[in-house]
Amino acid sequence: MVRLLGPQDRFLSSLEQRYPSVTINVRGNAISIDGDADEVHRVEKHFRELLDMIANGVELDDSDVTSGSTIVRDGKSVSDVLGEAIVSSRGKTVRPKTAGQKEYVDAIAHNTIVFGIGPAGTGKTYLAMAKAVQALQRKEVTRIILTRPAVEAGERLGFLPGTLTDKIDPYLRPLYDALNDMLDPELVPKLLATGVVEVAPLAYMRGRTLNDAFIILDEAQNTTPEQMKMFLTRLGFGSTMVITGDITQIDLPTSISGLTLATRILNGMDEIHISTLTSADVVRHTLVGKIVDAYTLHEQKLQAKTAGKPQRKRAQS
Repeated sequence: MVRLLGPQDRFLSSLEQRYPSVTINVRGNAISIDGDADEVHRVEKHFRELLDMIANGVELDDSDVTSGSTIVRDGKSVSDVLGEAIVSSRGKTVRPKTAGQKEYVDAIAHNTIVFGIGPAGTGKTYLAMAKAVQALQRKEVTRIILTRPAVEAGERLGFLPGTLTDKIDPYLRPLYDALNDMLDPELVPKLLATGVVEVAPLAYMRGRTLNDAFIILDEAQNTTPEQMKMFLTRLGFGSTMVITGDITQIDLPTSISGLTLATRILNGMDEIHISTLTSADVVRHTLVGKIVDAYTLHEQKLQAKTAGKPQRKRAQS
């Protein structure tokens, strides 16, 4: 019951917020649900799905409750969507936390090139990294290559001191962080030293053919069309590519985003899948999803306002 209801009944409180039309009472090991018959059935199903996950060794978290209610209302199984582990390390298991993330993970498993597009906190890069580690552990690939363009997020950092590695590390730090989460920290330096795992800026990809590799391009919204074409044509035999980005956070000074163009011209092509994640797939603090929605609404209002403005006529001489 402690694992089901959460610390200080936190999961129970979340369920009550998600299903406001029913009353949930807990006495000892008995749970009673009162209210509308259809909603009672949904809550019962949700509880049983959570119990199945616990029986299979899954440690529940807040997303299993918050996302699970949406999954139940869509007529899907919470345990099928959220119960599949990708990798486990040091007692921590990485798995999809929303239906959108589950579709994204499945797309990576069944396609050669996958674009993961969505706002911050939707797990685009983290889940791609987990699938890369899984593929390496299963010997489906011989190496993992992680790359991203070296573009500052609205700031000019100037000339950074140190060696080349010191200069590019700040740009690649999110990739290192995810890697250390999923592998033994003592193993990571060895994999990097032997080239089994390679972390490099996008400029280093030119002229290479990447065979038997799992390649992740992060922050792809900051690639130019030329860079994106160069990256995609590095694909070799036995390789998988995952390109992640957020088209609302483009830091390029002038050029059109290579990610925007690529998804437009490659959409519908065999072995290429475009997964779009939304604020509903955010698994950081619940406030992050609300912030994403607020900014999206603001941008839509600005676009509508701009579109409605009459254009000024040029004075004729």
